[in-house]
Amino acid sequence: MSRRSSRPPSDRALGLDRAITRRDFVHGVAAGGAALLGGAWPWSGARAEALPPGAQDLPGYYPPRLTGLRGSHAGAFEAAHALRDGTQMPPARDSAEDYDLVVVGGGISGLAAAHFYRERRPAARVLVLDNHDDFGGHAKRNEFELDGRLHLMNGGTLLIDSPRPYSAVPAGLLRALGIDADALAKSIQHPEFYQQAGLEAGVFFDREHFGADHLAVGYRSRPWKAFLAHAPLSAAAKRDLVRIEEGGVDPLPGLSSDDKKRRLMKISYRAYLAEVMRAHPAVVELYSGRTRGEWGVGGDAVSALDAWGIGLPGFEGLGLAPGSIDGMGFTPAGYADTGGSVRLHFPDGNATIARALVRRLVPAAVPGTTIEDLVTARVDYARLDRPGEPVRLRLSSTAIAVRHEGPADGAERAVVTYVRDGAAYTVRARDCVLACYNCIIPYLVPELPAPQKAALHELVKTPLVYTTVALRHWRAWQKLGVHQIYAPGGYHSFVGLNPTVDIGGYRSTRSPDEPILVRMMRTPCRPGLPEHEQNKAGRAELLATPFEVFEREIRAQLARLLGPGGFDPATDITAITVNRWPHGYAPENNSLFDPDVPEGERAHVRGRARFGRIAIANSDSGGGAYTDVAIEQAHRAVSELLGA
Repeated sequence: MSRRSSRPPSDRALGLDRAITRRDFVHGVAAGGAALLGGAWPWSGARAEALPPGAQDLPGYYPPRLTGLRGSHAGAFEAAHALRDGTQMPPARDSAEDYDLVVVGGGISGLAAAHFYRERRPAARVLVLDNHDDFGGHAKRNEFELDGRLHLMNGGTLLIDSPRPYSAVPAGLLRALGIDADALAKSIQHPEFYQQAGLEAGVFFDREHFGADHLAVGYRSRPWKAFLAHAPLSAAAKRDLVRIEEGGVDPLPGLSSDDKKRRLMKISYRAYLAEVMRAHPAVVELYSGRTRGEWGVGGDAVSALDAWGIGLPGFEGLGLAPGSIDGMGFTPAGYADTGGSVRLHFPDGNATIARALVRRLVPAAVPGTTIEDLVTARVDYARLDRPGEPVRLRLSSTAIAVRHEGPADGAERAVVTYVRDGAAYTVRARDCVLACYNCIIPYLVPELPAPQKAALHELVKTPLVYTTVALRHWRAWQKLGVHQIYAPGGYHSFVGLNPTVDIGGYRSTRSPDEPILVRMMRTPCRPGLPEHEQNKAGRAELLATPFEVFEREIRAQLARLLGPGGFDPATDITAITVNRWPHGYAPENNSLFDPDVPEGERAHVRGRARFGRIAIANSDSGGGAYTDVAIEQAHRAVSELLGA
């Protein structure tokens, strides 16, 4: 399955001239709200008698069906960037709204904070503000109707999965929402389907890095000789690949398990493969990209201990024991130490959890009563922000200032200023939870103590892209015998058919003649730099990349991967959604670059300290890009405000 031609296909051959679903519009109006052009802020200082209707209040408003450039979409980040850049903010209108709690950020952490607050104070009035045109934060839902049938894909958070078992708080919240994760993991997921259909995992060796385009099928399911038979690798590289996979020889003899772990903490996975395992350069290149799915950077910026912790190859001969390093109290290795949590993927990822929280908070907006009927329910967005309701969820509303009425240590109210549709408004509340990105908080609350602001600035998030592509059929995948492909040198590193999940009235595709969704993941890192410098460079790239570039790269890459199976990007692709997340994964402790200090002295702990009537809740403040962390931090923040 090798193709050596290096001539790039024409735009016409890729289908860039075809009319597909790629527009970010609802009823002809840009979904992100009013545009802010030329740096001008068209706000009025006049007092508003009532908040004018927003886009979410219009009939037919339904952002899950939007395609094109999503995630951090146009209209969602411009106000925050202007605040960061010091743009002069005119006086805001006083909305005269007063709440018990205002939550800034409608992701899982913010929605969970609203839930926990009302659990403690059932009569509380709560307003949730979110800068995006949909709720859920990173737990976004991509929804398509293909040939009259509903197809779902996660636009962000993929699944319930953590390197540690869920603690009492997040496990309790899932139960309260009707989510029995253990039972659902056994009943709704069908990972065996593709295997039974004769499809396997593949690795795509690209000509730029390995000398020729070749799709090797059967990774870890076929004998190594068969898998590598036509791979563009030298005999020495093939031997090293098998040695890395099968292990057996201890490359660090004479050291205890703890001493080995200490060494692995301070060496990158790439360096471990090259210097300790003495692997062929082509093999090092092949495996270095395997860490991108977990941390958004390659093996040059991830410790070998973390790579061992998620089960990557190369450590079989070390004989490492699970558990903490003696005397340190922790081991940043994850799954290898604890076994991790249950793994549960809903058809739309953890958007189902966000929708379950919204149904609990605003029952009239989400029909149904069970998790099974929730997956196919259509949210009535016009009901999310109704006057007089105890909980209101206001979209396309970017907070630009949070302050106290009086000194923070004695204030009875907090004042939140936000922007929607080009106008600024203030609301008041007894309490405020900031469930937004930590990086914006120093600008929202400039009176925070300087050390706390400095700690918040240290927490750099990881950029990434989750792309969803709708196909007319998946015959090429069947012909090639693959259902997922790792492409270490590709624009997207991972490409795969939608997981097979059946729940309630939702059924996954079974026939290759039927439409299907494909997931593609890109992490725009810059190898060779420290982790956070790679993150910053990748973020700048994402914000500067238009949809047209993404589309061309998507079509060209799928043509290279699947062309030998008869795939035609001009006719087989029917829709594309690019979920761009410049601020994606929450930062985790990285033993290669972060100081080795006790947990209480780490930046995420120092940065989340309560400030008067303001508490902070997000996965950033928990030091982990996991849903259970987001929920735990929401509970902590509410407990700080209301007492343990």
